[in-house]
Amino acid sequence: MDRKSFLRLLGKGGAAMLGALACLSAGAAPATQAPPWPGGGKPIRMVVPFPAGSGSDALARMLAMKVTQRTGAPVIVDNKPGAGTMIGAQEVARANPDGYTLLYTIVVTHTQNPHLYKKLPYDPVKDFTPVLQVVRSATVLVANKDAPFSTTAEMIDYARANPGKLNFASYSLGSTSHLNGEILKQQTGIDIVHVPYKGTADASRALLAGEVQVYFDGTATAVENARAGKVKLLGPATDRRLSVLPDLPTLKEQGIAGLDIVGWQGIFGPGDMPPALAERVAQVFREALDTPEVTQSIVSQGNEVSGAGPKEFSQIVRKDSDRWGAVIRRIGLVLQ
Repeated sequence: MDRKSFLRLLGKGGAAMLGALACLSAGAAPATQAPPWPGGGKPIRMVVPFPAGSGSDALARMLAMKVTQRTGAPVIVDNKPGAGTMIGAQEVARANPDGYTLLYTIVVTHTQNPHLYKKLPYDPVKDFTPVLQVVRSATVLVANKDAPFSTTAEMIDYARANPGKLNFASYSLGSTSHLNGEILKQQTGIDIVHVPYKGTADASRALLAGEVQVYFDGTATAVENARAGKVKLLGPATDRRLSVLPDLPTLKEQGIAGLDIVGWQGIFGPGDMPPALAERVAQVFREALDTPEVTQSIVSQGNEVSGAGPKEFSQIVRKDSDRWGAVIRRIGLVLQ
């Protein structure tokens, strides 16, 4: 059947419809789809700016294993410790925003370092795309088992009566453990001496050995050492009580303001990552996060599963940066 015969068969309405469809087809641009992620078994490099075996590294590796099992794409954890997370962060900031180079880090990289250092090797906003807040984490103020006090109030009284005689540890200059100690000093007016160490393991060992008397430790280590009778728990620096320590009042409940900025661990991509890709990466890692093994590991350490995606995580990062910035300016701490 020729064209004229076909149009006569359709009638005027059918011919008009075909004409309209032809115009739409001619004017429409070919549909474009983002390439699938992860695709073709291409490896995903997840940079962790901490030593292998650290708490953040362990969780990153659990997530990496689950993503590999679920997608078939190998997720390679690349440890780049040093310089307060700046070495690892810098590598990701320079990477292609295609989803195959990611940063697994903690609150310090984007909310504390920008206020602590006059110059950074990355822009905390332009060079990164927040993808997924993995967990909300906490620190707990703990004391050596032989310290001459057993509660926060007793510690404050002792420090006031003995200025300069108490030492508090941190796992590095400018770390959350350091900043929390400075807030404690400022809010209570006590004179205690800061002793920085090279990492959480060294700081914890110093506390157990009695080199220092107090330390803002991670929840998992604090609870484990308390159960073994090695430390005294004084109070969590959180916005609400911990599920693993429901009977221990927060430091805020005990009358110390400012010690309720919750820490976190999260995943970032390089800057300018397409929003659809960031959502896809978040979805894949959130599915890994929601598996029973990962969830149980997080909860058992006294942390909380988050799963906040790109938009919500971006808001969290901005809010926490503002809060930590105010704290750091008030303390007057500047690092080189």
